[in-house]
Amino acid sequence: MKYSKLGSSGLDVSRVCLGTMTWGEQNTEKEGHEQIEYALDQGINFIDTAELYSVPPREETYGATETIIGTWIEKNQSRRDKYILATKMAGVGLPWIRNGSVQSGAAVREALEGSLKRLKTDYVDLYQLHWPNRAHPHFGKHWAGMIDPTKTNAAEQEENLLDILKALGALVKEGKIRHIGLSDDTPWGISKYLELASKHDLPRMVSIQNEYSFIHQKDDPFLTETCVMEDVAYLPWSPLGTGALTGKYLGGARPEGARWTIPQRNGPFRDTQGVEDCVSAFVALAKKHDLDPAQMALAWCDQKPFVTSTIIGATSMEQLKTNIDAFDITLSAEVLDELDKIYRQYPIPF
Repeated sequence: MKYSKLGSSGLDVSRVCLGTMTWGEQNTEKEGHEQIEYALDQGINFIDTAELYSVPPREETYGATETIIGTWIEKNQSRRDKYILATKMAGVGLPWIRNGSVQSGAAVREALEGSLKRLKTDYVDLYQLHWPNRAHPHFGKHWAGMIDPTKTNAAEQEENLLDILKALGALVKEGKIRHIGLSDDTPWGISKYLELASKHDLPRMVSIQNEYSFIHQKDDPFLTETCVMEDVAYLPWSPLGTGALTGKYLGGARPEGARWTIPQRNGPFRDTQGVEDCVSAFVALAKKHDLDPAQMALAWCDQKPFVTSTIIGATSMEQLKTNIDAFDITLSAEVLDELDKIYRQYPIPF
């Protein structure tokens, strides 16, 4: 297993991060514990979760994934310093989580205390803001004209961000959080948090996790430039495009229990003709070079110079093993060149 620095944190994290969002919905507690053990045995030391998981988010399963991780932690307290544990505070919009209210300093403390209780730990290594309060170009809202920044009051946003950052700083001083990060944010969000941290002597954001895959490359190069220049770790989530890049949805196929067969909170916005065409070419290329499409997608992601650690997820041990093994693969210049040609043909397939 290879490791990279988690931005300016000084922490060394595995190039593979174990994602957990299916635990409590598509995976049982026993399966979640088995995945943790297998991942640790492979040298993975980075586990990511969130208070809203499992997914798709429902009131009945709110906190289920953290609870599953917590029962494992409770049985393995002596190993707590052997891995980097990351979780996330939900943003505005879910009525069963703090009545759907916006993120604020007070809400940060309430959310963290709930996560620590479910996780049965005294601290988290990385605490992340799952998505910002303001309108943001994620979850299918990345097309031009879908977000109007002129309707956002910059001064009010800055005041809110400072309130949040001060609360996070207090929790860092209390030892309940080691480092802080972002999720589903933008270059402006990263830069503003870093500016406020410097101005008010508060903790820096050390990472950001955004959706990034072969079929969703919108962060490259503009947001990724900010990450590289400001020493903020870039952590791609959904590197398989919610499973699309495996080819399992081609031709309208909908395997039982797969992500696209489960109703999604933001709708099936990745299910487009563009994705069908792009993935068809992607899978054909993998076959041409005798590569597993899922492994080619993950290896491609890992070889991006701005990527720190790629968040993977699996609903079976077979999938988990296949995904982890992908990080031992180095794609040739020929494969990368052919992939670039496909990308240029389908730059925004959904």
